[in-house]
Amino acid sequence: MLDGGRPIAGLGVEGAEQVYRGEVVDLDVMRYRRPGGLVVRREVIGHPGAVVMVPVEDEHVLMVRQPREAVGEYLLELPAGKLDVPGEPPVECARRELAEEVGRSAGALEDLGGFYTAPAILEEYIHCFLATDLAPVAHEPIPEEEIEVVPVPLRDLGALIDEVRDAKSLIGLLRLDRRLRARA
Repeated sequence: MLDGGRPIAGLGVEGAEQVYRGEVVDLDVMRYRRPGGLVVRREVIGHPGAVVMVPVEDEHVLMVRQPREAVGEYLLELPAGKLDVPGEPPVECARRELAEEVGRSAGALEDLGGFYTAPAILEEYIHCFLATDLAPVAHEPIPEEEIEVVPVPLRDLGALIDEVRDAKSLIGLLRLDRRLRARA
């Protein structure tokens, strides 16, 4: 098996300058001393992490379409959310966000593994879950989010993967595709 990631033994923090503290992200200019002695400067965006769910119901994957002002588009994505409750386990965040975004509870949440979104500059780590045995739950949509639930037939998964441009959604859909192919 390949070594997908391991700690940098002996990495030390030489200094940090706080540039910005926000509601979602922080920005620090960090100086790290590598094990060989080289000191490097990095701009690091702090983020508490997130979850993404791959909800499958009645041979459909439930996607959400919502406005993403940073790119000026409505994007089709998997439901996701930020770990914004201190100490909340990722699986509980997934349950909360699934209810908030698509109005479903999951009888089963299976860990599909996690990933960093942009490890050169961003600390964000996303936990990915397959959500099955879904049931409707009462929920109050958050008006600011303008979420539209879009069920996509599993038979169209290949086309969906080709069309989706959101990285966390692509990773979740590819992991679903791999799981479905393994079962076939």
